[in-house]
Parts: sequence; structure tokens; C-alpha cells
Amino acid sequence: MPNIKSAKKRMRSNAKKAEVNTLVSSSMKTAIKKFERVAKEGNKEEASNKLNIAVQRIDKAMSAGLVHKNKAARLKSRLTKMKNEME
Repeated sequence: MPNIKSAKKRMRSNAKKAEVNTLVSSSMKTAIKKFERVAKEGNKEEASNKLNIAVQRIDKAMSAGLVHKNKAARLKSRLTKMKNEME
């Protein structure tokens, strides 16, 4: 346990940031899984909507620094390719 005031504050702020980062990254993973499930079912219209949501979540995680830009591009590319192969 820290004794210095600034270290105590740093612990509090780190805990808040960790919680937000966990929410952003888990929502990204959930959106990707939901899209993949719909894509396997073959529902094109719903897959298009789920793809848009997944891309938004990936971009948000990238801008927050949770995912490297190359990984974000790779994820978006794979999901888009999966959707295009449905048609």
C-alpha cells in the first residue's frame, strides 16, 4: 500500500482506467464473436449490421491504445472478407 499521496491517487486512477479498458476490449471481442456467429448462419442483412458495430468497436479500442493499428486493420480485413464471401 502506498504512503505517498500522489501514489495513492495513481492507484485510484489506474483502477478506473483498467476498468474502462476492460469494458472496451471485452465489448470489441463480443462484437466480433456476434458477427462471426451471424456470418456462419448466413444472414446477410444482420451480418452487415453486426460488421459495422464490430468495426466501430475495433476502432474505439485502437484509439484507446488497447489494440495496435496493424492488428485492428487485420481484424477489420478478416471480418470484411468473411462478409464478402457470404455473397
